[in-house]
Amino acid sequence: MPQFDVTIAGELNLDLILYGLPARLEPERELLASDMMIALGGSSAIVAHNLAFLGTRVGFVSRIGDDPMGQIAIERLAASGTDVSHVRRSTDGTATGLSVILARDSWRNILTYLGTISRLSFEDLDFDYLASAKHFHLSSFYLQTTLQSRVPELFRRLKAAGLTISMDTNDDPEDRWQGGLREVLQYVDVFLPNEREALRITGAQELERATMLLAEVVPLVVVKRGAGGAMAQRGASCFKASPVKVSAIDAVGAGDSFNAGFISQYIQGADVENCLAYGNLAGALSTTRPGGTEAFRDRPHREQFFRENGVLPASSSRS
Repeated sequence: MPQFDVTIAGELNLDLILYGLPARLEPERELLASDMMIALGGSSAIVAHNLAFLGTRVGFVSRIGDDPMGQIAIERLAASGTDVSHVRRSTDGTATGLSVILARDSWRNILTYLGTISRLSFEDLDFDYLASAKHFHLSSFYLQTTLQSRVPELFRRLKAAGLTISMDTNDDPEDRWQGGLREVLQYVDVFLPNEREALRITGAQELERATMLLAEVVPLVVVKRGAGGAMAQRGASCFKASPVKVSAIDAVGAGDSFNAGFISQYIQGADVENCLAYGNLAGALSTTRPGGTEAFRDRPHREQFFRENGVLPASSSRS
């Protein structure tokens, strides 16, 4: 029996989220936020954290700095039940990465200091550890600049070891969508972009065309559409799922939470419709608390949310 259900290699950092800022940031002014939150950040870490709280056995590989921010981040992730025994600490003085998120009502700015986010290397990866799972997930392809060129090799070896693979590129800060992505996608079983990313990657003008193009390469393409729900393309078959109605507080991490919900069902062999529905449910849950992980950390709230939406909460030993 595999040691884990899912292994993940990626970034581990904190998010500093500021709320209530003016729409226009005037230079040389003291601009006040109405509220703030320091939460576990990094798409990879959020997926791992929320998967663990959904009852999934998760192993995690990352690199953090030898600093207080790294310590807080690893403690937050470990509290979910994710195995962090293979998280390394940089000793060269590079600080743990940090994202500052300026949250608005319908959009946000994301300002990121990469730090150790971009320092994870192929040599940091314990292949036997990563392969001791049924499934492997990769997020933030364009932030992991040191690892990026060897992702095809990693995926090829994991596929040979019998794992299925999912991937979410997240945004490309250069907005070029290159870096060998086409080669990488040939090894991916489930690709999880959002709507903008799918359009930018393919150059298509319409989402249906974008998903068809991606489905020529990837067996299952899943596109997150925010308030529009989600859709999936498998060959010529298209699936759509309506969003879960919720009074959203914060959309930070909702896409990563969707990934966690979808993957938690995919590895159990659920059909596409159920995977989409569970992804939408997990994404909606995320928005009911500030940050991308707080709603999952609150066990009574998490379990009540699932019950109210007609789903038996996943078993987890964590509170």
